[in-house]
Amino acid sequence: MLRILILLITLTAVPALAAPNGTIRVVDADTIDVGGTRVRLFGIDAPEMGQPCRADGREWDCGAWTRDAVRNAFEGAFARCQARDTDRYGRVVAQCSVDGQDMGQMIVRSGLAWAYRRYSDTYDLDEKAAAIAVRGLWAVEVQMPSDYRAAGIADDPVPNQNCAIKGNISSGGRIYHMPGQEHYARTRINPANGERWFCSRAEAEAAGWRAARR
Repeated sequence: MLRILILLITLTAVPALAAPNGTIRVVDADTIDVGGTRVRLFGIDAPEMGQPCRADGREWDCGAWTRDAVRNAFEGAFARCQARDTDRYGRVVAQCSVDGQDMGQMIVRSGLAWAYRRYSDTYDLDEKAAAIAVRGLWAVEVQMPSDYRAAGIADDPVPNQNCAIKGNISSGGRIYHMPGQEHYARTRINPANGERWFCSRAEAEAAGWRAARR
């Protein structure tokens, strides 16, 4: 009886996951800061920063493109979140709503991310609606983020999404790569070798790096 009582006390003492509420700062299309807490939106998966989109003979940074669209829709709004889990990066995995509407649902229905069926089928029908309407990602050629990551193309997470320029050092000297350029995704940054991230072209050039040709 005593052991059961101790167990019950222990279980009730385990804190619930924090449910962040607050002003939104968009990090990328499936990651936001809510009142200063980093949140990975539950059940959706968006392109990685530097992952290419292609259409009509053009190529651009799909991660930045979808991030900017989500930023235009939600930056500065107030979110209420229901925590579901934490991921390996320490982020709270949560479903968040703005004005009573599910953010994940709106993002997937707008074609700015896919339903992340590895973890949930919650947004399956919303993805189908976006596909039928040929919205956002459904209007371009793009690899699924999970396949892109599995292929080993994606680099380590950008430490600051506003400072995503890669300053690489190679036999060609100090070269910086912009998101969306041909060799951006394959370029890895090793700070131990003097390589670094930059927030702007001007910052990179002032530090002695030159722009990659493509």
